[in-house]
Amino acid sequence: MLRVRGALAGLAALLLGGAAQAAPPFPDAQATDPVVLGWMVGSPPPAERTIRFEDGSFLKFPQLRWTFSHWRELFPTAAVWRGPGPVSALPRAPRDDLDAVSFTPLGGGAPMTWGQSLAANYTDGILVMHRGKVVYERYFGALKPEGTHIAHSVTKSFVGTIAAMLVAEGKLDPDALVTRYIPELKDSAFGDATVRQVLDMTTGLEYSEVYTDPKSPAWDFVRAVGLLPRPAGYSGPTTSYDYLKTLKKAGEHGQAFSYKSVNTEVVGWLVQRAGGKPLAQQISERFWTPLGMEQDAYLQVDSVGSGYAAGGLNLSLRDLARFCEMMRQNGRFNGRQVVPAAVVADIAGGARREDFAKAGYATLPGWSYHDQWWVSHNDHGAYMARGVNGQACYVDPKAEMAIVRFASHPQSSNVYLDPLSLPAYHAIAQHLMRTP
Repeated sequence: MLRVRGALAGLAALLLGGAAQAAPPFPDAQATDPVVLGWMVGSPPPAERTIRFEDGSFLKFPQLRWTFSHWRELFPTAAVWRGPGPVSALPRAPRDDLDAVSFTPLGGGAPMTWGQSLAANYTDGILVMHRGKVVYERYFGALKPEGTHIAHSVTKSFVGTIAAMLVAEGKLDPDALVTRYIPELKDSAFGDATVRQVLDMTTGLEYSEVYTDPKSPAWDFVRAVGLLPRPAGYSGPTTSYDYLKTLKKAGEHGQAFSYKSVNTEVVGWLVQRAGGKPLAQQISERFWTPLGMEQDAYLQVDSVGSGYAAGGLNLSLRDLARFCEMMRQNGRFNGRQVVPAAVVADIAGGARREDFAKAGYATLPGWSYHDQWWVSHNDHGAYMARGVNGQACYVDPKAEMAIVRFASHPQSSNVYLDPLSLPAYHAIAQHLMRTP
């Protein structure tokens, strides 16, 4: 039992991004390519190449390199319909000079090229847009242009953007207590929290995502939403709604940023209450239809069909690019104002950096967190959506650039990817500005 619990602790940390520890050595991207290794090939596949949910193998490394591109084969999902309209154009102006762009990793060390960084970060797919055109697009491993990939916590930024739109429409009051919209949470930690505090993750919660501790409340969360197998005899919460009611307060709200995925589950509940429709339907109507996405996306759901707001969106790389390019263009895309420009400006403006600093992110000095987006406050005004194991949407307004990436890095925490990713993104931005 202890062995199983220890293994699942590692799996849960992969899902939600537990505390960073010293990175153990792993085989490189080429040696762990899921196509080369032959995962899930055959009718049926041989036992040693079979990946399952119930035994936890779906999130072991290197199996997860297959799983991330096949997520909905293992979990229940709701469709995010692309709508009846035509696919929007993604004009192309491919460049062959980006792979050679070099940068110095955070903290120093030998220079590395953009091309080298892709394998080093176990990239599954990456796309760069500049001035509205696709200038670079690559796929690796199990991901293909027509395929979808789990976005993990990049999902939070989709949900947070809808919440910000509802605020702009007067359907959500950021200064109101959460309980105005969700009275069921009156006896929980969120009973005296405001909408703004859950949106910016400045709540004080008796909750941690420390998966080496078998008593961590996060265990109940991942089991409740169906992210991990439940042990025999489990009698805890079986939905996100029921789990959120159990959370207790610790400290005061509004004092410091603390990244806890349960906040986004509350945001998802708020969006569904204020918007009056299921989360998958709102994502479809707010983004997929007006953006002219190429294909349907899929949102993981729990046992009552509630969308997993904290990390359940599966979509194609190009459709993620459409969303991020829309944000780069101040909410406009496909001939439509999809998100009000004032909403985008507010997101890009960020929140209180002094609140964020208390969280101690060594690779993100001077950043903030606002409406479920990470804001750099650098001289380019860059901000991004981030997900465990390397999922990213990086918006650089000054460089007129957006970069989207799917990855299957063996380490969940972005602290292992940031030293290469962040300077690489900035180097590409500077190169595009110098040589448009």
